[in-house]
Order: sequence, then C-alpha cells, then structure tokens
Amino acid sequence: MSESKELEIKASDESMQTVNAFIHSVLPACCDEMLINQIDLAVEEIFVNIAHYSGSETAMICTNYHISGDGSGTLTVTFKDSGKPFNPLDRDDPDLTLSAEERRIGGLGIFLTKKFMDSVEYEFADGKNILKITKKIC
Repeated sequence: MSESKELEIKASDESMQTVNAFIHSVLPACCDEMLINQIDLAVEEIFVNIAHYSGSETAMICTNYHISGDGSGTLTVTFKDSGKPFNPLDRDDPDLTLSAEERRIGGLGIFLTKKFMDSVEYEFADGKNILKITKKIC
C-alpha cells in the first residue's frame, strides 16, 4: 500500500508551520517522538534552506508513505524548487572535533539530516533542484 500527497507552498519562513502539519498528516501513529523529531529536523533544514537561499518563489513537497507486505513502512519526502542549482550533499561534513567557535559556519543541519535519514539524494533536472529524503518507520 502506498499513499502520496503533494503540497506547493510559498518558499518562506512563514510557511514552515504548514509544511510541518503537511508532513505530520502522512505519518502513521506508530511513529515515536524521537523519529518524528528527526524527520522534523530534516524537513525544516531543507525547507528553510530553500526559503533562504534558492531564490525560488515556491517549493513543491511530495510525500510517499509505503507499507511493505511485512508491515514495515518507508516515508519519502521530495523537495523541488526552481531556484539556482545547489547540491548540499557536495559540502564537506563539519569537523565536530573542533569547538563551535573554530568550526566553519553552516553545514551542521545537512550533516544531521544525512545522519538521521536512511538516504538523502540530490539531482538537478528539468531546471529544478530535487532533494529526496527517505526514512524507514514502523
């Protein structure tokens, strides 16, 4: 069984609450608080980066929740924007051995996204940035 939903929304900080509500609307009841927090962090990191840096007026967010025959589920969230091409996965991970004052600014959010999600993929196709995150749930 699969369930898919799409949301096209203004790429701005003011839209973040609506984005979170949209993502939560597809999460099954079996998700625990830690899992929801990890998904929330990843979604916020990606959406805020689109809102602040892409130059795109809107973002398209597509969700797909798939339940396998064994009852396990996978959530995939795909973000699309028509802003300038940018692959956040090309950045080096921050050096966590350095103090916060010594570290380069930026990169911690996408680093955590990569750690919390099972997969993070990027492509630029048809004039759009497409970033897909996937997480096994339940």
